Amino acid sequence: MLHKEDFIAQPLIINRGDIEEKRREIKAYFNQTYDSYETLFETLKSDSAFYERPCSLRHPLIFYFGHTATFFTNKLVLAKLLPARIDPKIESMCAIGVDEMSWDDLDETHYDWPSADAVRHYRHQVREAVNQLIDQIEFSLPITWQSPMWPILMGIEHERIHLETSSVLIRQLPISSVKPHPLFPVCPKHGLAPENRLVEVPAGEININHQDPAEFYGWDNEYGQHHATVSAFKAATFLVSNQEYLVFVEDGGYDKPEYWNNEGNQWRKYTPLKHPSFWVKKQQAWYLRCMTDEIPMPWNWPVEVNQLEAHAFCQWKAQQTGKPIRLPSEDEYLRLREHSHVLDFKEQANLNLQQYASSTPVDANQMGDFFDVIGNVWQWTETPIYPYEGFKVHPLYDDFTMPTFDNKHNIFTGGSWISTGNEINGHSRYAFRRHFFQHAGFRYIESAASVQTEYLTYETDRSIAEYCEFHYGAEYFGVTNFAQRYAEIAINAIRQDTDFKNREDLSVLELGCSVGRGCFELAKHFSQVTGLDFSARFIQIANQLQEQGSIRYSIPIEGEIMDFKSQSLKQLGLIDFAARCQFLQQDAANLKPHFSGYDMVVAINLIDRLYEPAKFLEMIHERINDNGLLLIGSPYTWLEEFTDKSRWIGGYKDSSSGENITTLEGLHAILDENFSRVAAPFDVPFVIRETQRKYQHTLSQFTIWKKVT
Repeated sequence: MLHKEDFIAQPLIINRGDIEEKRREIKAYFNQTYDSYETLFETLKSDSAFYERPCSLRHPLIFYFGHTATFFTNKLVLAKLLPARIDPKIESMCAIGVDEMSWDDLDETHYDWPSADAVRHYRHQVREAVNQLIDQIEFSLPITWQSPMWPILMGIEHERIHLETSSVLIRQLPISSVKPHPLFPVCPKHGLAPENRLVEVPAGEININHQDPAEFYGWDNEYGQHHATVSAFKAATFLVSNQEYLVFVEDGGYDKPEYWNNEGNQWRKYTPLKHPSFWVKKQQAWYLRCMTDEIPMPWNWPVEVNQLEAHAFCQWKAQQTGKPIRLPSEDEYLRLREHSHVLDFKEQANLNLQQYASSTPVDANQMGDFFDVIGNVWQWTETPIYPYEGFKVHPLYDDFTMPTFDNKHNIFTGGSWISTGNEINGHSRYAFRRHFFQHAGFRYIESAASVQTEYLTYETDRSIAEYCEFHYGAEYFGVTNFAQRYAEIAINAIRQDTDFKNREDLSVLELGCSVGRGCFELAKHFSQVTGLDFSARFIQIANQLQEQGSIRYSIPIEGEIMDFKSQSLKQLGLIDFAARCQFLQQDAANLKPHFSGYDMVVAINLIDRLYEPAKFLEMIHERINDNGLLLIGSPYTWLEEFTDKSRWIGGYKDSSSGENITTLEGLHAILDENFSRVAAPFDVPFVIRETQRKYQHTLSQFTIWKKVT
């Protein structure tokens, strides 16, 4: 049985110590994390609560219950530490779709969720597999990005993030669906709030140089170099309390568009509430919804709002006082943190579940001249997250930060009562969409200094920018743009097919769509185009083009000399077809069931990059309508980096006969059961630019197949 102290854990030191002792520490840290997460769901009254939607923009909790275990499996398979998946169905359902991307993007009809017991059993299987790996992995200290132990730490810290985000979702369930838990007590202290006041923070320098290897595990956005000079400013002594925020509510702040920015006013039209989301009014009295309780309003606790609400309050406060009141920038928060020497007060802060499973009074945790500089609730800033100089994406988790570099995700800082692990190690950087609810509030400052709220979104990651140029850049050596060419081949094939010749409502699925040019070209003829890719960074580029119509990226000329380029769908004559496309992240070898019913599937330069190409080929007929077409293109570049040699479908010698097995023969061996090849194989060239003087020239062999019924 767990006790309250079992939840409290300090961030794991990974750059020094004895190997076997560190192995034991990691194992204990993993199991403590796993136990804490499962205990959190004991606050649900019954298993039926797993299937309620806490918020219209989020999946039900059954997804999140399975998601953290699925994350372990996916990353360990990707890192070649697990030989195979544990439960492909659960892993398909619970892998992707953590955060909302729009007001109303979820369609519940797509999901046939597993039972809670099935997920519990799956979680048990994953626990056993991870414990076994921790016992067996050979590693050295320090543990770096390249260490085989890094994916284990990644899974642990990922689950600690979801310990917090799932507690928010539980808080958003109907109160009738949850129950108090002795390990998650609510603070009993509440009363009237102290009057807030502004205190001077002197000017200072921010200097960050955070590199791998480091003392603690870190997410990719924490690494790099950053320097800033911060002017003096005044900061509120306390976080904004429920009592201080009430004045804004009673003054009609939610009905006055002049206090809200454009995004805030759009959100106001979406939400019917005229007060913070966790406030509940009963017979003219205010109550606060905590995770599992509704209590009379603790006016001296920090208010919890999204960034749009915090920004509007500051606009109102500035008008009321005649002073330049606003949210701090990230750099101003870092200056406040340094000035307050907050790490000296870490053990008394309301974080790491070391006090309560709720907020505490805003004047309970003093840190120098201020209170709650860390802990209690997260604190919103005005700063959209951006990369530090020298930022690099970790290849095992390419979609943690990159999709947030869009000027739509703002940084919040300091941590909350349930923040643990990486969230409280002093280096963490987290950002959420501005309408996102978390255990988050804010502190305002007085400063006339400007805040940067827009950052250039040039794609600088070399591999992604290379594909941007491949899809949308110039043609080299007289070779036609490859994506444009294979789309023409697909369109011509279906036009010439008698089953589809006069159809205007055709649908096509492109697997491995990369940054999307092929989909936009296919949309010239197909009325519905779905593009899927395993890489969130590729999908981010495709979605950016669809939403904004253009992209910017940098490509190397030589050495450090870069060329900055831009391209738009309008320039390419594709803008009128973009609305026909949708782009989603998905594993081609483990597709969700609803990706089916297509007249054509296009899979170009994909099969020799899949970890299980045979599985993909064996199931692809299930996604295609009767008499539909399948277009496959590949240079057949089999590499053990992507596909274990035992799973190659060609390019090897048969172990029994010694005969050469080509990939074309392998395709026939699998596809002939459900398809007939309709044309002779043919080669299509493509050129990928690496630098001004280095290019890859490759031939991809194309085959066209028709589903037989």
